[in-house]
Amino acid sequence: MYKAWGFVRQSAIKAYLAGANAVYGMTGGKKPSLLYCKCDESHKIGTDVRIVSQNDYSTSIAKFDKNGNMTDDDFVIVTSTDLHFSDDNAQNRTVVEKFIRHIKEVKPDLVILTGDVILGKFQQIEAIQFARMMEEIGVYWAAVFGNHETREDRGFYKWLLMKSFTDYEHCLCKFGPEELFGYGNYTINILGKGGRHRQTLFCFDSGRDILERDKKVYGLPDDMKGYDFLKKEQIDFYKKETDRLMKEYGHAESMMYFHIAIPEFAEIFKETEGGRYEPTGDYEVLFGEQWESVGCSPYNSGMFAAIEEKGTQTKAIFVGHDHVNDWCAIYKGVYFVYNLPGGYLYHHGTNFGLPESQWVLGVTVTTLKGDGSLDIKQRYSRIFLND
Repeated sequence: MYKAWGFVRQSAIKAYLAGANAVYGMTGGKKPSLLYCKCDESHKIGTDVRIVSQNDYSTSIAKFDKNGNMTDDDFVIVTSTDLHFSDDNAQNRTVVEKFIRHIKEVKPDLVILTGDVILGKFQQIEAIQFARMMEEIGVYWAAVFGNHETREDRGFYKWLLMKSFTDYEHCLCKFGPEELFGYGNYTINILGKGGRHRQTLFCFDSGRDILERDKKVYGLPDDMKGYDFLKKEQIDFYKKETDRLMKEYGHAESMMYFHIAIPEFAEIFKETEGGRYEPTGDYEVLFGEQWESVGCSPYNSGMFAAIEEKGTQTKAIFVGHDHVNDWCAIYKGVYFVYNLPGGYLYHHGTNFGLPESQWVLGVTVTTLKGDGSLDIKQRYSRIFLND
C-alpha cells in the first residue's frame, strides 16, 4: 500500500516540479517562489567518494585516488541541523544559499543533517527539491529525523519523506531494520586503504515526545512528560553491530548522529543564578557556549552506558535540536558536539535579540585524519555578512 500510493504521489510531485522549472525559466526566475532549490545555480562539486557495498541498513564508502585505489586521505564531514524548511519560501532560499555556499567552499566528502530539516506543509515537494539539489551538487549525504518532521513516529508520511530522499543516488539514508523504532536507523562505514575500517557512523531516529505506550514499556511515571529517547532495540542494534564490526575488523571506532541529545549532555554546563550557563568544570569544553537548557529526555534509556560497555569505541556524538547551543566538549573520552543549525526560525535573533553577527548558524566540519584522529570545528554563516 505504501509503495503504490507513494509512487503516485511522488510521480505527481516530480511532474509538478518539471512544469514549475519550465515556468521558472520563462519568468526569469520570478515564479514560482516555491522552487527554493533554484536560488543558487550551483555547479557540480562532485566527489572522490564511492560506494563500496551496501545492504538494507548499511552502506560502506571510501575515498579513491586517481588510480582507483582506496585511500586514507582526510575524510571531511559537514554536519548541520534544524534547517527548518517551512512555508516561508524567502527564508528557505536564504537557508539554501548559505548551506550551499558552505558546501562549495568546504567541498566535503559527506554531508549529514541531524533532524528538523523539512517542516512545511508541502513536505514531500520540499524533500524532493532538497534531494534533487544535493544530487546536482554531487556530494554524498545522509539525514536523520528530528522531532518535528511529519509529527508521527512511524507511518505513511514519514515513510514517504524518507523515500523522497532515498530515491536519489547520492543519498545514503536507509529505512533501517523493521524491528527498530521509527525510520532512519542505519550505518555508514568509512573504509580506507586496502579496505580497512576507519569509522562507522551510527544514525538514529530519536523520536519526538514520550508517549503513553513508552511509559508502560519502560515503567515510567504516569506524570512524566518531555522529549523522547533512544529505545532499547536501537541500543541493542548499536551493541550487536559494534560486536560484528569488532569481529570483522578487530576494532570498531564509530560516531553517532541523532537529533535529541542524551541526558549526559546536561552534565557539561550548569545554570547560574543569573540565568546564564557556565561549564561545571568536570569536563573539558573545547569551544562554544550554552545559551539554553539541554532539551534531552527526562528518562535516561542507557545509550551512553552501552558506549561505555563497548569500551568507548564510539568517539563522538553529534546532535541538534537545541538551536542556540554551539559547544563541543569531551565527556568521559567521547566528544559531545552540538551541530550548528542552518535554519532561521529560532536563533539568537528571535530568542535573545542579538545581532546576526553573533548568531550561531552554520555548519560543523569534522575531519577524520589518516591516523584516526578527529578535528572538529564550527563554521559560522556570519562569515558571509561582509560579502
